[in-house]
Amino acid sequence: MPVTLNHTIVPAADHRAAARFFATVMGLAELPPAGRNGHFAPVRVNGTLTLDFMAVPDAEGHHLAFDVDPATFDGILARLRAADVPYGSQPDQPDNGRTDHPLCARGLFFTDADGNLYEVMSPA
Repeated sequence: MPVTLNHTIVPAADHRAAARFFATVMGLAELPPAGRNGHFAPVRVNGTLTLDFMAVPDAEGHHLAFDVDPATFDGILARLRAADVPYGSQPDQPDNGRTDHPLCARGLFFTDADGNLYEVMSPA
């Protein structure tokens, strides 16, 4: 069996709000609360990966990068624009409004309220 990532914890001050924000921008569904006493707010990313948002004091942001097809990229970009969420082409400029990513044809970065930096990359 190959090694696959099953889930990872994403720290947040308000785990449900952070999960909702991520799921909305990415066009994904939130799952019901999980873990003991519902302390995880999971979002299914694909068939093998779930992001489990968890409330922690003094949440420290993480960097999570995603490969997407062009149609999915267009949807994410449209939702970011509709929600007036800043995005940008560089990790140190996630608000420059550009999608000319240095590693792929189109890509962008955006952040959430907890400082998590999301990267979305498309081959076209």
